Amino acid sequence: MQLRLLQVPDCPGSEVLIRRLAEALAPAQTWVDRLVVADAGQAAALGMTGSPTLLVDGVDPFAVPDTPTGLCCRLYRDEHGALGNAPSTGQLRAVLKAEEDAGD
Repeated sequence: MQLRLLQVPDCPGSEVLIRRLAEALAPAQTWVDRLVVADAGQAAALGMTGSPTLLVDGVDPFAVPDTPTGLCCRLYRDEHGALGNAPSTGQLRAVLKAEEDAGD
């Protein structure tokens, strides 16, 4: 499984996402490719709909239809409807398990 984190420079949400990914993946260790995006054209080409954006095998599992690409901050709703700057550990576990199960 390929994980890629797209972020704007100094994005505070990216550190939260990395920490939660580590929790979701534990005890396994997986490489996360981090890419700092500083150009709107690059954001559009990569499908970045705000920072941070996680791509799992090239797909944004948290994508919301019709959301424009851009260099803005991105907010996520957790299982309880609360807003945060990264998906919850539980949401990440569910996405990673679904991807793993699809690969079997």
